[in-house]
Amino acid sequence: MELFILLFIAIVVLLYRNYKGENVYKYIVDQVGGIYNKFAPYSFKVVREKTKELGQEYTVKQYSTQVAIFSVFAAAVSYLYFYNIFISVIYVFLAIAIIPYLAYLRCKRVYSEFLFEQIQVYTTNTIMEFATTQSFVRSLEGVRDSGVLEDPVLADVKTMIEMAYENGSIDEALNMMSQKYPYYIVKNMHQLFLQITKEGARDTGESLDNMQLDIDQLVESVYRDRIERSTFHKSFIRYGVMLYLLVMLVQYLIGKEQYLAMLDQLLVQILLHLVIIVNTYFLLKGEKYYNENVGAE
Repeated sequence: MELFILLFIAIVVLLYRNYKGENVYKYIVDQVGGIYNKFAPYSFKVVREKTKELGQEYTVKQYSTQVAIFSVFAAAVSYLYFYNIFISVIYVFLAIAIIPYLAYLRCKRVYSEFLFEQIQVYTTNTIMEFATTQSFVRSLEGVRDSGVLEDPVLADVKTMIEMAYENGSIDEALNMMSQKYPYYIVKNMHQLFLQITKEGARDTGESLDNMQLDIDQLVESVYRDRIERSTFHKSFIRYGVMLYLLVMLVQYLIGKEQYLAMLDQLLVQILLHLVIIVNTYFLLKGEKYYNENVGAE
Protein backbone atom coordinates (compact mmCIF):
# COMPACT_ATOMS: atom_id res chain seq x y z
CA MET A 1 0.00 0.00 0.00
CA GLU A 2 2.80 2.43 0.91
CA LEU A 3 4.46 1.68 -2.44
CA PHE A 4 1.26 2.53 -4.29
CA ILE A 5 0.91 5.87 -2.48
CA LEU A 6 4.58 6.75 -3.15
CA LEU A 7 4.16 5.89 -6.84
CA PHE A 8 1.09 8.13 -7.08
CA ILE A 9 2.92 11.02 -5.39
CA ALA A 10 5.90 10.56 -7.72
CA ILE A 11 3.68 10.78 -10.81
CA VAL A 12 2.06 14.00 -9.55
CA VAL A 13 5.47 15.54 -8.79
CA LEU A 14 6.87 14.60 -12.21
CA LEU A 15 3.84 16.11 -13.95
CA TYR A 16 4.18 19.29 -11.94
CA ARG A 17 7.91 19.66 -12.65
CA ASN A 18 7.61 18.88 -16.36
CA TYR A 19 4.67 21.27 -16.84
CA LYS A 20 5.69 23.91 -14.35
CA GLY A 21 4.17 26.80 -16.25
CA GLU A 22 0.86 25.03 -16.79
CA ASN A 23 -2.00 23.95 -14.63
CA VAL A 24 -1.46 20.22 -14.05
CA TYR A 25 -5.18 19.59 -13.84
CA LYS A 26 -5.74 21.34 -17.18
CA TYR A 27 -2.95 19.29 -18.71
CA ILE A 28 -4.54 16.03 -17.55
CA VAL A 29 -7.97 17.12 -18.82
CA ASP A 30 -6.48 18.08 -22.21
CA GLN A 31 -4.69 14.73 -22.51
CA VAL A 32 -7.82 12.76 -21.65
CA GLY A 33 -9.81 14.90 -24.07
CA GLY A 34 -7.26 14.23 -26.82
CA ILE A 35 -7.49 10.48 -26.28
CA TYR A 36 -11.29 10.69 -26.30
CA ASN A 37 -11.39 12.67 -29.55
CA LYS A 38 -9.07 10.14 -31.17
CA PHE A 39 -10.96 6.98 -30.22
CA ALA A 40 -14.59 8.02 -29.54
CA PRO A 41 -17.16 6.89 -32.12
CA TYR A 42 -17.97 9.50 -34.75
CA SER A 43 -21.68 9.34 -33.97
CA PHE A 44 -21.06 10.20 -30.31
CA LYS A 45 -18.82 13.10 -31.30
CA VAL A 46 -21.73 14.54 -33.27
CA VAL A 47 -24.10 13.98 -30.35
CA ARG A 48 -21.75 15.65 -27.91
CA GLU A 49 -21.19 18.64 -30.19
CA LYS A 50 -24.94 19.15 -30.49
CA THR A 51 -25.28 18.87 -26.70
CA LYS A 52 -22.66 21.63 -26.34
CA GLU A 53 -24.44 23.71 -28.97
CA LEU A 54 -27.70 23.38 -27.02
CA GLY A 55 -25.88 24.56 -23.88
CA GLN A 56 -26.58 21.33 -21.98
CA GLU A 57 -23.06 19.91 -21.81
CA TYR A 58 -21.55 19.79 -18.31
CA THR A 59 -18.90 22.36 -17.46
CA VAL A 60 -15.48 21.36 -16.10
CA LYS A 61 -16.70 22.38 -12.64
CA GLN A 62 -19.76 20.13 -12.91
CA TYR A 63 -17.65 17.18 -14.07
CA SER A 64 -15.18 17.84 -11.24
CA THR A 65 -18.03 17.85 -8.73
CA GLN A 66 -19.30 14.58 -10.19
CA VAL A 67 -15.83 13.04 -9.90
CA ALA A 68 -15.57 14.20 -6.28
CA ILE A 69 -19.00 12.80 -5.34
CA PHE A 70 -18.34 9.45 -7.02
CA SER A 71 -14.90 9.20 -5.42
CA VAL A 72 -16.09 9.95 -1.90
CA PHE A 73 -19.09 7.65 -2.18
CA ALA A 74 -17.06 4.78 -3.67
CA ALA A 75 -14.36 5.17 -1.03
CA ALA A 76 -16.86 5.25 1.84
CA VAL A 77 -18.94 2.30 0.61
CA SER A 78 -16.00 0.08 -0.30
CA TYR A 79 -14.28 0.80 3.01
CA LEU A 80 -17.44 -0.10 4.91
CA TYR A 81 -17.51 -3.38 2.99
CA PHE A 82 -13.84 -4.42 3.23
CA TYR A 83 -12.04 -2.08 5.66
CA ASN A 84 -9.15 -2.08 3.20
CA ILE A 85 -7.69 1.15 1.82
CA PHE A 86 -6.14 -0.52 -1.21
CA ILE A 87 -9.50 -2.02 -2.28
CA SER A 88 -11.15 1.37 -1.68
CA VAL A 89 -8.64 3.07 -4.00
CA ILE A 90 -9.41 0.54 -6.73
CA TYR A 91 -13.16 1.13 -6.38
CA VAL A 92 -12.61 4.89 -6.50
CA PHE A 93 -10.86 4.57 -9.87
CA LEU A 94 -13.59 2.22 -11.14
CA ALA A 95 -16.29 4.67 -10.05
CA ILE A 96 -14.53 7.53 -11.87
CA ALA A 97 -14.23 5.32 -14.96
CA ILE A 98 -18.04 5.05 -15.10
CA ILE A 99 -18.49 8.82 -15.48
CA PRO A 100 -17.70 8.93 -19.25
CA TYR A 101 -20.36 6.26 -19.83
CA LEU A 102 -22.90 8.29 -17.85
CA ALA A 103 -21.94 11.37 -19.89
CA TYR A 104 -22.46 9.31 -23.05
CA LEU A 105 -25.96 8.27 -21.92
CA ARG A 106 -26.90 11.83 -20.92
CA CYS A 107 -25.69 13.31 -24.22
CA LYS A 108 -27.67 10.70 -26.15
CA ARG A 109 -30.81 11.59 -24.17
CA VAL A 110 -30.36 15.31 -24.82
CA TYR A 111 -29.76 14.64 -28.52
CA SER A 112 -32.72 12.27 -28.71
CA GLU A 113 -35.02 14.88 -27.13
CA PHE A 114 -33.69 17.49 -29.57
CA LEU A 115 -34.33 15.18 -32.56
CA PHE A 116 -37.86 14.42 -31.42
CA GLU A 117 -38.66 18.12 -31.15
CA GLN A 118 -37.24 18.65 -34.63
CA ILE A 119 -39.30 15.75 -36.01
CA GLN A 120 -42.39 17.22 -34.37
CA VAL A 121 -41.66 20.54 -36.13
CA TYR A 122 -40.95 18.75 -39.42
CA THR A 123 -44.19 16.76 -39.48
CA THR A 124 -46.43 19.54 -38.15
CA ASN A 125 -45.14 22.20 -40.55
CA THR A 126 -45.12 19.87 -43.55
CA ILE A 127 -48.79 19.08 -42.97
CA MET A 128 -49.62 22.78 -42.57
CA GLU A 129 -47.72 23.63 -45.77
CA PHE A 130 -49.40 20.80 -47.69
CA ALA A 131 -52.84 22.07 -46.71
CA THR A 132 -51.97 25.23 -48.68
CA THR A 133 -49.78 23.98 -51.55
CA GLN A 134 -51.28 20.49 -52.12
CA SER A 135 -47.77 19.45 -53.15
CA PHE A 136 -45.42 17.45 -50.96
CA VAL A 137 -42.21 18.81 -52.52
CA ARG A 138 -43.42 22.40 -52.26
CA SER A 139 -44.37 21.68 -48.66
CA LEU A 140 -40.81 20.54 -47.98
CA GLU A 141 -39.46 23.66 -49.67
CA GLY A 142 -41.68 25.80 -47.46
CA VAL A 143 -40.44 24.02 -44.32
CA ARG A 144 -36.83 24.30 -45.53
CA ASP A 145 -37.15 28.04 -46.05
CA SER A 146 -39.14 28.74 -42.87
CA GLY A 147 -36.07 28.72 -40.60
CA VAL A 148 -37.73 26.47 -38.02
CA LEU A 149 -35.54 23.41 -38.66
CA GLU A 150 -31.94 22.77 -37.63
CA ASP A 151 -29.38 20.22 -38.77
CA PRO A 152 -29.35 17.27 -39.12
CA VAL A 153 -33.09 17.26 -39.95
CA LEU A 154 -32.77 20.39 -42.10
CA ALA A 155 -29.96 18.82 -44.13
CA ASP A 156 -32.05 15.68 -44.65
CA VAL A 157 -35.06 17.71 -45.80
CA LYS A 158 -32.83 19.39 -48.39
CA THR A 159 -31.64 15.93 -49.50
CA MET A 160 -35.28 14.80 -49.83
CA ILE A 161 -36.05 17.76 -52.11
CA GLU A 162 -33.03 17.02 -54.30
CA MET A 163 -33.95 13.32 -54.53
CA ALA A 164 -37.55 14.16 -55.45
CA TYR A 165 -36.44 16.39 -58.35
CA GLU A 166 -33.79 13.94 -59.54
CA ASN A 167 -36.09 10.88 -59.46
CA GLY A 168 -39.30 12.58 -60.51
CA SER A 169 -41.11 11.00 -57.54
CA ILE A 170 -41.13 11.19 -53.75
CA ASP A 171 -40.93 7.45 -53.06
CA GLU A 172 -37.18 7.17 -52.45
CA ALA A 173 -37.05 10.43 -50.52
CA LEU A 174 -39.79 9.28 -48.15
CA ASN A 175 -38.17 5.88 -47.72
CA MET A 176 -34.81 7.48 -46.86
CA MET A 177 -36.35 9.77 -44.23
CA SER A 178 -38.47 6.99 -42.71
CA GLN A 179 -35.44 4.74 -42.27
CA LYS A 180 -33.26 7.46 -40.80
CA TYR A 181 -35.89 8.64 -38.29
CA PRO A 182 -37.85 5.60 -37.03
CA TYR A 183 -40.71 7.55 -35.47
CA TYR A 184 -44.16 6.22 -36.25
CA ILE A 185 -45.52 9.73 -36.92
CA VAL A 186 -42.92 10.08 -39.69
CA LYS A 187 -43.84 6.73 -41.24
CA ASN A 188 -47.58 7.44 -40.99
CA MET A 189 -47.24 10.90 -42.49
CA HIS A 190 -45.13 9.62 -45.36
CA GLN A 191 -47.59 6.81 -45.98
CA LEU A 192 -50.40 9.34 -46.10
CA PHE A 193 -48.56 11.51 -48.62
CA LEU A 194 -47.77 8.46 -50.75
CA GLN A 195 -51.45 7.55 -50.75
CA ILE A 196 -52.46 11.10 -51.68
CA THR A 197 -49.85 11.21 -54.45
CA LYS A 198 -50.93 7.87 -55.95
CA GLU A 199 -54.70 8.39 -55.64
CA GLY A 200 -54.81 12.14 -56.19
CA ALA A 201 -55.30 15.03 -53.81
CA ARG A 202 -59.07 14.74 -53.37
CA ASP A 203 -60.61 15.63 -49.99
CA THR A 204 -57.37 15.48 -48.01
CA GLY A 205 -58.48 17.90 -45.29
CA GLU A 206 -59.89 15.27 -42.93
CA SER A 207 -56.88 12.97 -43.35
CA LEU A 208 -54.46 15.79 -42.62
CA ASP A 209 -56.46 16.84 -39.56
CA ASN A 210 -56.39 13.27 -38.25
CA MET A 211 -52.65 13.09 -38.87
CA GLN A 212 -52.14 16.34 -36.97
CA LEU A 213 -54.24 14.97 -34.10
CA ASP A 214 -52.05 11.84 -33.98
CA ILE A 215 -48.93 14.03 -33.74
CA ASP A 216 -50.43 16.09 -30.92
CA GLN A 217 -51.37 12.93 -29.00
CA LEU A 218 -47.89 11.48 -29.44
CA VAL A 219 -46.24 14.68 -28.25
CA GLU A 220 -48.45 14.73 -25.18
CA SER A 221 -47.66 11.09 -24.35
CA VAL A 222 -43.92 11.61 -24.89
CA TYR A 223 -43.76 14.60 -22.54
CA ARG A 224 -45.83 12.71 -19.97
CA ASP A 225 -43.43 9.78 -20.30
CA ARG A 226 -40.48 12.15 -19.80
CA ILE A 227 -41.94 13.36 -16.49
CA GLU A 228 -42.63 9.79 -15.36
CA ARG A 229 -39.12 8.71 -16.27
CA SER A 230 -37.63 11.58 -14.30
CA THR A 231 -39.67 10.63 -11.23
CA PHE A 232 -38.71 6.97 -11.63
CA HIS A 233 -35.07 7.92 -12.07
CA LYS A 234 -34.88 9.82 -8.78
CA SER A 235 -36.57 7.00 -6.85
CA PHE A 236 -34.42 4.36 -8.53
CA ILE A 237 -31.15 6.13 -7.70
CA ARG A 238 -32.24 6.67 -4.10
CA TYR A 239 -33.18 2.99 -3.76
CA GLY A 240 -29.91 1.84 -5.36
CA VAL A 241 -27.82 3.98 -3.00
CA MET A 242 -29.68 2.55 0.00
CA LEU A 243 -28.91 -0.99 -1.19
CA TYR A 244 -25.18 -0.22 -1.05
CA LEU A 245 -25.56 0.79 2.60
CA LEU A 246 -27.27 -2.44 3.69
CA VAL A 247 -23.84 -3.63 4.81
CA MET A 248 -24.18 -1.19 7.72
CA LEU A 249 -27.33 -3.01 8.82
CA VAL A 250 -25.50 -6.35 8.59
CA GLN A 251 -22.67 -5.04 10.77
CA TYR A 252 -25.18 -3.67 13.28
CA LEU A 253 -26.99 -7.01 13.50
CA ILE A 254 -23.96 -9.32 13.87
CA GLY A 255 -21.51 -6.84 15.39
CA LYS A 256 -18.48 -5.19 13.81
CA GLU A 257 -15.97 -7.61 15.35
CA GLN A 258 -17.84 -10.63 13.99
CA TYR A 259 -18.06 -8.93 10.60
CA LEU A 260 -14.31 -8.27 10.51
CA ALA A 261 -13.66 -11.90 11.40
CA MET A 262 -15.86 -13.00 8.48
CA LEU A 263 -13.81 -10.81 6.12
CA ASP A 264 -10.90 -13.22 6.54
CA GLN A 265 -12.84 -15.76 4.50
CA LEU A 266 -12.28 -15.57 0.74
CA LEU A 267 -15.86 -16.63 -0.04
CA VAL A 268 -17.26 -13.75 2.02
CA GLN A 269 -15.07 -11.24 0.17
CA ILE A 270 -16.15 -12.64 -3.20
CA LEU A 271 -19.81 -12.35 -2.19
CA LEU A 272 -19.33 -8.75 -1.06
CA HIS A 273 -17.66 -7.87 -4.37
CA LEU A 274 -20.59 -9.49 -6.19
CA VAL A 275 -23.07 -7.42 -4.17
CA ILE A 276 -21.35 -4.21 -5.25
CA ILE A 277 -20.98 -5.32 -8.89
CA VAL A 278 -24.58 -6.54 -9.26
CA ASN A 279 -26.04 -3.44 -7.63
CA THR A 280 -23.89 -1.21 -9.86
CA TYR A 281 -25.00 -3.18 -12.93
CA PHE A 282 -28.68 -2.65 -12.16
CA LEU A 283 -28.08 1.04 -11.47
CA LEU A 284 -26.43 1.40 -14.88
CA LYS A 285 -29.31 -0.50 -16.50
CA GLY A 286 -31.69 1.96 -14.88
CA GLU A 287 -29.64 4.87 -16.21
CA LYS A 288 -29.76 3.35 -19.68
CA TYR A 289 -33.55 2.99 -19.50
CA TYR A 290 -33.93 6.60 -18.36
CA ASN A 291 -31.85 7.82 -21.31
CA GLU A 292 -33.47 5.65 -23.99
CA ASN A 293 -34.65 7.15 -27.29
CA VAL A 294 -37.62 9.50 -27.08
CA GLY A 295 -40.65 8.82 -29.26
CA ALA A 296 -38.95 6.21 -31.45
CA GLU A 297 -40.30 2.71 -32.00
